[in-house]
Amino acid sequence: MSILILLRTLKKTSSCLYTFPMKAIILGSGTSHGIPVVGCDCPVCRSDDPKDNRMRASLFVQGRGGESIIIDTGPEFRLQAIKAKIKKLDAIFLTHPHADHLHGLDDVRPLSREKPLPVYGNKSTIDEMTERFSYVFRETQLGGGKPRIEPAVVSEPVRIGALTIRPIPIKHGILDILGWHVSEGTAGAESAGPIPNGLLYLTDCSAIPQESVRLLPKPEILVIGGLRVKPHGTHFNFEQALMAGVELGAAKTYLTHICHEHSHKEIEDYCHEFCKKRENLNTETGPAWDGLTLSL
Repeated sequence: MSILILLRTLKKTSSCLYTFPMKAIILGSGTSHGIPVVGCDCPVCRSDDPKDNRMRASLFVQGRGGESIIIDTGPEFRLQAIKAKIKKLDAIFLTHPHADHLHGLDDVRPLSREKPLPVYGNKSTIDEMTERFSYVFRETQLGGGKPRIEPAVVSEPVRIGALTIRPIPIKHGILDILGWHVSEGTAGAESAGPIPNGLLYLTDCSAIPQESVRLLPKPEILVIGGLRVKPHGTHFNFEQALMAGVELGAAKTYLTHICHEHSHKEIEDYCHEFCKKRENLNTETGPAWDGLTLSL
């Protein structure tokens, strides 16, 4: 086969078949204010390090077959989607209905033209989402643009192509919210096989119930909310989040939903010291940053 024919064959194949591994992109790694914070002149908000610029927390996941999902649509979703070159979505998964995780929902409009997008969450999240975005579900005048979405209360794994997305009940203060475990393959979904290690996303977490821990394998990658060094009433601090990674047996743990009290470099140093103090700790830790790409 000539090189020209081979290239044409590869081009045809690549247009209909994705061959990359499952990947995830951290679209935002910041807390509810985002960083820089409006009106703040602290060193982190004035930092020249691009990793100190943190949009509101969100995660994009793409499977080997091109399946594309997003976890949370925060206020910067439009900017995040343009930056990550997101061309399509198959579903939206919500952790909870706080503004910094939900209020970019209207900006999925261009991605819902071809077909409505299912939006998955627990009952309290879906109820509040449908109330807050009530205009989406009532008749409006022609030309009134709005996203085409289909709310879905979920308690069981969801299949999107080869991706299996499992809701993981966690606590955010007194609120019952969801984390999400994402993996490829059918094992542990319809079949009785073990759940693949996959990626576990637990933002805004302040406690992981034992029932949820029992659901989980040792994640290949854990992305978990760690707000700051100081304790907080509704979020893990750095130590609590990193200890959760150790207890869950995560091979890699990344902190997200980070506030402006600590620079990226300072958090890297904190994670290094955390590991250094614990002998035989077989895990990698560090802060996530906007645009970080994770391959599984």
